[in-house]
Amino acid sequence: MQRILGCTLFIIAFLMIPLSVAHDAATSPVAANTDRMITFPDTRRYKTLILDPHTHSSFSDGHVWPRIRVEEALRDGLDAIAITEHLEWQPHLQDIAHSDRNRAHQIAALAAEEKPVMVIAGSEITRSDEAGHINALFINDANKLLRPYIPEDPSDAVAYYTAMHGFPAQAAVDAAAGQDAFMFWNHPWWGDDFPDSIPVASDFHITNVKDGKIKGIEIANGDYYSEEAFQIALDLDLTLIGSSDIHELIDWDYLPHEGGHRPVTIVLAKKRTASSLRAGLVAGRTLVWFKNTLIAREPQMKEMLEASLSLTNARYESDNLLLTVQIENSSDVDFFVQNEGAFTFSHNTDSLSLPQHSTTTLVLKTAQRLKSLTLPLKVMNALIAPKQNAVLVLEGQVSR
Repeated sequence: MQRILGCTLFIIAFLMIPLSVAHDAATSPVAANTDRMITFPDTRRYKTLILDPHTHSSFSDGHVWPRIRVEEALRDGLDAIAITEHLEWQPHLQDIAHSDRNRAHQIAALAAEEKPVMVIAGSEITRSDEAGHINALFINDANKLLRPYIPEDPSDAVAYYTAMHGFPAQAAVDAAAGQDAFMFWNHPWWGDDFPDSIPVASDFHITNVKDGKIKGIEIANGDYYSEEAFQIALDLDLTLIGSSDIHELIDWDYLPHEGGHRPVTIVLAKKRTASSLRAGLVAGRTLVWFKNTLIAREPQMKEMLEASLSLTNARYESDNLLLTVQIENSSDVDFFVQNEGAFTFSHNTDSLSLPQHSTTTLVLKTAQRLKSLTLPLKVMNALIAPKQNAVLVLEGQVSR
């Protein structure tokens, strides 16, 4: 049980700390560090929405008030967050003896009123059996996903967690499906069944995927990436999910003031609305941004790379055959690319760095004067399958 809960009784006692009780609306940061803002361009067909679909507050085993999650999202430039409290694991019962599992969302939604961030209602179904952990987003009532129970000692979190296991995981999943939730399998490499951290989809997960109840899977969570989970997503046609699973402060865990960033899910949506966000998740139009690496299926990767990188100002400076070109990067990714074309560079090797939100100038040896240029690049930090890098073909006209 300790592997699943991630806590011991000692930790439960240690985490009983004073909590803020502010419930008013969050304010946009007055002097926000814009360098920490997560920024990706819209694609040719879709709006780009930045989502963190897995966070926690003090209403389960997180250590901050829900309003703080909204404040962090504003500072990071997120379009949406979901505060997904554990329904069953409640280590702060002695301090926050709440009976309404919707409370964290209510507080966060109030804090986000009239702010440029959507707060998605969600919960985390927590089990120590083969079901593992499952997040349910866009739910109507979290209370219907668990069995009501009050332990003899209301502050006994372990007794409460144990009793909640009497409510089968399938019943909780069915209740979420009855609310038309978007569900995804959390950190599938966790648990006693996977001591080597190599997950295998169980009959429980396969059945619920086939029934259309589980639609996604985390391939990146916090500090971890699972190539095997990526393959499961491809095999079972599941939406790719990346999340912070934050329990502490974002600033503590991801150091955005030093250039770090939380893992996020980039959703390609038709509009900047919650319904379009959900539709994008259901359709699998997502990319995962994890430690300066983009991970996605090929169609979504192609859209994002074409929106992020463009070839401009291709021209010959004089009568020589050296072609000067510029590559603009309008994304948050520091791309590392490998030249796959026939032309070599005058001042660089075939391995190039294209820093975020900047323009890189290159000089190509073309051997003859060109009217147009095709430059294929293998993107080393863009994965379209396990161990398979994306290839982007940049094209542009040459100025005469």
